[in-house]
Amino acid sequence: MSNAGCDTTIGFIGLGNMGRPMAARLAAAGFPMVVHDVNSAAADELMQSGVMWAASPRNLAEQCGVICTSLPGPAEAETVFHGDLGVVRGTQAGSIVIDFTTNSPLLVRKIHQQLAARRVAMLDAPLSGGVEAAKRGELTVLIGGDQEALAAARPVLDELAKTVVHVGPIGNASICKALHNCAVFCANLATMECLTAGVKAGVDAATLVEVFQKSGLGRNLDLQVAMPATLFRGNFEPRFAMKTARKDMSLATEIALGVGVPMQIAELCQAEMAEAIERGWGDRDNTIFLTLQEERAGVKVRLEGREQHK
Repeated sequence: MSNAGCDTTIGFIGLGNMGRPMAARLAAAGFPMVVHDVNSAAADELMQSGVMWAASPRNLAEQCGVICTSLPGPAEAETVFHGDLGVVRGTQAGSIVIDFTTNSPLLVRKIHQQLAARRVAMLDAPLSGGVEAAKRGELTVLIGGDQEALAAARPVLDELAKTVVHVGPIGNASICKALHNCAVFCANLATMECLTAGVKAGVDAATLVEVFQKSGLGRNLDLQVAMPATLFRGNFEPRFAMKTARKDMSLATEIALGVGVPMQIAELCQAEMAEAIERGWGDRDNTIFLTLQEERAGVKVRLEGREQHK
């Protein structure tokens, strides 16, 4: 999409690894641009192409109809948005703030309230895809906020993203991003437990990684197929029985124990499976042991009726 000649001035605060290529794409698309960063040198290349510099976040906000922020985290967002030189003090009624930071939902909602009092819209819009996707304009952007604000932000988002997913009210995108990343990191740790055990047990690392990549884990079959068909429907007719899953888990932890590799995540999982067996769920689908977490959380993760709303 080309926005050459667009008269909306875009402000961009945060010219790091992600922010700089994003700002460059918007400038190349023809938007008038004003930028700011704690490191003024980060803007040198952009300024050579005609982008303007703002002395402070407030000064930038005073000049712009759309203010974008891409910051390291909540601490930097607090500094950028608040205080005499912060974004909030500089915003004008009718403008919109798009926060691309992976941020705290509590802080996002606090800033949203402050901006709403000034008749300024806000979206929280954390990113996925990395630097190369930012350069190509192929990011995935999660959006929290109302539909009217999203519609107003579309010209900017369409330059930056291949996929835009609206996930509900303000703050929801920050929740989704943080918990998604948490799941990734935890899964990575569990995977590394198994890889280290396998290598120490004598399997070549390249072989083991190839097996993981080409089997259910690498193809993400649990999240894409098995869990939607069982746990997420509350349907525990056995596809892969709990007692069989526990047997496989016992075999894995025995291998690790035999070669002296600690398996903290696996041991926790094994204890949960043992509890499921004690409850008489051995012949049910193995995903039933995950309902123990639902019990502790006091909530169920179910997708019934979702298709009709797509």
